[in-house]
Amino acid sequence: MTEEPRVQEDLAKKYRQPKGVEQFGVEAIPDHLRTVRWWDIFAMVLNFVVNPGTIVISGALVAAGMSLWEAMLTGFLSIAVGFSAYLVAATVGVDYGIPGLVSMRGVFGVRGAALTSVLRAVSSVYWFAFQTASGSIGIAAVLRALLHRDIPLNVIVVCFAIFQILVATVGYDSLKALSRVAFFLKIAFSVVIVVVLMTYPQSSYHPDAVFSFAGSTGGKVALIALWTTSMAAAWFSNFTDAADFCRYSKTRVDMWLGTFMAAVVGQLICSLLGGYAVAAVLGKSDNPFDVIVTASQGAVWLLLMILLYIVLDNWTINVQNLYTAGLAVTSLFSRIGRFWGTLGVGVVGLGFSLAPGLISGYTGYMDKLAALFAPMAGVFIAHYVVLLRTKLDVPALFGQDESRYWYWRGFNWVALFWVVVGYFVNTNVPARYLNILVTAVSMGALYLVTMAIATRRSAAAAAGAQPADVRLEAPDPEKVTA
Repeated sequence: MTEEPRVQEDLAKKYRQPKGVEQFGVEAIPDHLRTVRWWDIFAMVLNFVVNPGTIVISGALVAAGMSLWEAMLTGFLSIAVGFSAYLVAATVGVDYGIPGLVSMRGVFGVRGAALTSVLRAVSSVYWFAFQTASGSIGIAAVLRALLHRDIPLNVIVVCFAIFQILVATVGYDSLKALSRVAFFLKIAFSVVIVVVLMTYPQSSYHPDAVFSFAGSTGGKVALIALWTTSMAAAWFSNFTDAADFCRYSKTRVDMWLGTFMAAVVGQLICSLLGGYAVAAVLGKSDNPFDVIVTASQGAVWLLLMILLYIVLDNWTINVQNLYTAGLAVTSLFSRIGRFWGTLGVGVVGLGFSLAPGLISGYTGYMDKLAALFAPMAGVFIAHYVVLLRTKLDVPALFGQDESRYWYWRGFNWVALFWVVVGYFVNTNVPARYLNILVTAVSMGALYLVTMAIATRRSAAAAAGAQPADVRLEAPDPEKVTA
């Protein structure tokens, strides 16, 4: 038996996971398995970005008073801001083959990084619930047009969630294969939907009318800044798991090229679909799916295509949401494998999917998440890029009191202090001033100043801030700590 099957078999026995699913959780991916190129990353990230939730939000921008052009600009700015942290954190996966949450131990301490795992799990569960609820609203609209009757939304939510949970438990290979198929279908379906909207026999749907729709007057700059911040906050909340999707990648260039290109293209697709639909009805509806279904004029083939589009959108993003949430659980609890972690958070997410007000409270939820993730991102980038120079001692990430990342009893209190301070800074800086950027930059700078002092006075701080490029293919699962 070769080394790879033996490792996977050992992990399956340890975690009592079924065969045929991805066995790797917090363990480093062996070098010979890291062969994914930029086009697969492009397909995965584009599928992550193009989803019912982002389409609904893009429509909400126009309903809030923006023109279609302003909604597209806001979407692009949110990617530019949000991916500033995401791309940096993703390099850990490419370089060392470890999940993002394991790399957080090098900054916040072997024990202190549990905070990032908890927040990641909470964030992923919220996103799973949000996307399931958004997709179910779209499915309900299509089924209403097809069956001429209302299907209870909760029934759709439960069935849809169970379907996604079962797929997510398989792991990375299913995610990659699904993304390849869904990528081409999404592009084709997006083109068809836009054409249907443009050719609908009503003057307000005509491209000239839609692209000249000005929205409301006044306060546009503040509105764009507010939504840029809220949407970018979603990507900031994902920086801790950026490495998860890139730890099978071949090179950094593959990761950078595939990730950023897909994010920009995907966001523009969502802005065009959601924004165009809502602008076509002069901003009087905030649900683009209702508009799209109306534009189908009852054509069964088109309604079925829209239904498949929504299902694919939701399927691809929520498989990724549950995948990262499962890894967060394995990072917290060393005796739980990725399969069981994914299954557990899926069940919790299903429950939250049924919560009322999940979509209408989007900006509020994002503000709360950003208030924690923004300073966390600033501190992580400052430590990983400036102090560690993007070099990690991977075995030490799995160690305890002998580890260079043990700091003070497993906690880097300097890093955690500035995260707490940053939370209050972020909540007191208005979103229209791009508070997440202000918080991330200022907390990162203050952290560097504080660590410059701490490393002179503490051997523990000095050890944790010392660059060390030490690799490890497959750590013993028994040594993995929360």
